[in-house]
Amino acid sequence: MAYQAEYIWIDGTEPTHELRSKTKIVADGQQPPMWGFDGSSTNQATGDHSDCVLRPVFTCPDPLRGPKDVLVLCEVLTADLEPHPTNNRAHCVATAAKYARFEPLFGIEQEYTFFQDGRPYGWPEDGFPAPQGPYYCGVGGQKMPGRDIVEAHTVACLRAGLSLEGTNAEVMMGQWEYQVGVLDPVAMGDQLWVARWLLKRIAEEYGVEVSLAAKPVRGDWNGAGAHTNFSTKQMRAAGGWDHIIAACEALSTRVKEHIAAYGDGITERLTGAHETAPYHTFSYGVSHRGASVRIPAGVAREKRGYLEDRRPNANVDPYVVTALMVETVCGAAAATPKARSSAKKVAAKRAPASRAVAKKAPAKRR
Repeated sequence: MAYQAEYIWIDGTEPTHELRSKTKIVADGQQPPMWGFDGSSTNQATGDHSDCVLRPVFTCPDPLRGPKDVLVLCEVLTADLEPHPTNNRAHCVATAAKYARFEPLFGIEQEYTFFQDGRPYGWPEDGFPAPQGPYYCGVGGQKMPGRDIVEAHTVACLRAGLSLEGTNAEVMMGQWEYQVGVLDPVAMGDQLWVARWLLKRIAEEYGVEVSLAAKPVRGDWNGAGAHTNFSTKQMRAAGGWDHIIAACEALSTRVKEHIAAYGDGITERLTGAHETAPYHTFSYGVSHRGASVRIPAGVAREKRGYLEDRRPNANVDPYVVTALMVETVCGAAAATPKARSSAKKVAAKRAPASRAVAKKAPAKRR
């Protein structure tokens, strides 16, 4: 019996790419083949040369349909079978291969906001809900709108075989988070995009929209990020502390490049308030949620592990953020022996200052 394959791809909408999908009926026993679509309707081609190609790159069970049906994430190619200009996955694949010896791994904390009728889900028609405080990991009453959607999404991700690590309510009412990882740079992007598609598709059933806007509500409300946890083999190994500090130092040398790639609306979110560091500066510290990069307290105790870049927006393309972090950190580590020696000396000087900053960390957690 034939089965349904839901082809999912990333379009060319600016400033933030969106998800598209359509269904192909595939004969029993066959794998989902390459397919095509009208790029002129997805901001990826002109009407006089509209053919674009979908090449399957990641397949998983479809938790919303029958037991034989599948979700098929595709990368977009031109009619000449070259990576389309909107195809950020191709560059991520090349970068991951170049620095494979560092064995980089990622986990991304995807924040998002539910909307209905033009306002955050659960908010009153006029005015605002109670100030932030009771919503983060909250329980009970009418202050936790959207939990039924979150639960349905969680089950769907698990049935699809995605590497979901957890979920929680976030600081603003109507805002939630799920975490995906720990995965290599390419798989991180593949699975996060599929998890995003599942969330948007399930929210349809509830008449609710999913917003990945960096600052969904102006004023004294938290923005939405995609905090990115990152490590290399050297950072995870015994004695990895020096490599963690060196990674922070490497990130400090390319602040503008990272901010430019970390999603639309980042200057509205990274203001220095609401547990963010200003977008135009760079800082890092142990347990410091107001820094650009946080080193978890447990990592500082063990002297090995990972770091958390808190700057990426909720709407960031995960292929972009993983490739850029690998290029910056692993590229610096792959520099000449003289450069590595210099970086180690700088790291030794900066490490105590980093710990000192951590003492000023805010008590409230995102």
